[in-house]
Amino acid sequence: MARKIVLLGATGSIGVSTLDLFEASGAQVDILALTAGRNVALLAQQALRWRPRVAVIADEDRLPELRQRLEGSGVRAAGGAQAVIEAAAMGADWVMAAIVGVAGLAPTLAAARSGAVVALANKESLVCAGPALLATAKQAGGTVIPVDSEHSAIFQVLDPANAAQVSRLILTASGGPFLNWNKAQMARATPAQAVAHPNWNMGAKISIDSATMMNKGLELIEAAYLFDTPPGKIEVLVHPQSIVHSMVEYADGSTLAQMGLPDMRSPIAYAFSWPARMAWPAPPLDLAVVGALTFHAPDDDRFPAIDLARAAISLGSGGPAALNAANEAAVAAFLDRRIGFLDIAPACEETLDVMDRSGALTAGDGDPIEAALAIDAQARAVTARVVGALKAPLEART
Repeated sequence: MARKIVLLGATGSIGVSTLDLFEASGAQVDILALTAGRNVALLAQQALRWRPRVAVIADEDRLPELRQRLEGSGVRAAGGAQAVIEAAAMGADWVMAAIVGVAGLAPTLAAARSGAVVALANKESLVCAGPALLATAKQAGGTVIPVDSEHSAIFQVLDPANAAQVSRLILTASGGPFLNWNKAQMARATPAQAVAHPNWNMGAKISIDSATMMNKGLELIEAAYLFDTPPGKIEVLVHPQSIVHSMVEYADGSTLAQMGLPDMRSPIAYAFSWPARMAWPAPPLDLAVVGALTFHAPDDDRFPAIDLARAAISLGSGGPAALNAANEAAVAAFLDRRIGFLDIAPACEETLDVMDRSGALTAGDGDPIEAALAIDAQARAVTARVVGALKAPLEART
């Protein structure tokens, strides 16, 4: 029987890859809902191809255009944040949670409450409310399966029966486009250079996170929650070829690695078919062609974001949520050319410091979404002040 599917974030890179995987593999799917943020044209195109019950555009101002594009198709059009949450809770068997940013938090939790298998590509849900999300899914009888290539790799090679014998989790990092740049070059980096990832085809925000290596800091926090592992037992290793996606080291000295070409359809396929594996036209890995696999420790001076993430998680549950919000705000400022590339991490650090000193990082015992969103809003306001105080816009440095 066809599996009932909801795809949150259908028009982003993960959403497009998911639908491409379904097409290429001939998977039997019954798509209940497709959602998107603002890309009406692509959402309508996808809806006309896959015929979901409903297509939802989060930007409600674009709902009239969506209705017009879907007129006569039989696909209902809806708009707004609440409609996205309702789509997440439609009773799917499998939900791809791929909305970028904190906007994905409420829909992802709604999907978890429905008891679905949640294929998680939304970092912010784990970073901001990881324990609550995992507990919600477990209570509802569902499962959270990571889609990030690094966490998918660990998920595939971490033996639950021997979890107590794990010595380390090792997250690999490509190093991004600035791996071999010095700080003077990085200070002059433009948004166009920062989004030009050498291995992966991703959206602008996550590409910037790769360039700063903030993605590895956030992934460290995610791994701590997902695999119930102390941050001190999670390390990051730079691996420019992006063939080894992550590793698990056991107490007997064995290290298990998951490998594959850098193609997001692979972890999506595993999340979809788990606990089995599905056949699809996957590109084969030919190690003779790859030739060499290299690894080295990250440079903490040029890429301070990993240590910043460790500091954030040590501040309690509010620390990761504040770091995530500060990073989103700082990345947006960089993309708008209001700050330089090397200002992103310091802006996040100052935001954490201000909020920690004011006691604002205590999440409390209330609703996890409300607590996370409250910290998120305050962190963005602090970061806005920090960004506004910077004196040298990007144009002055190029």
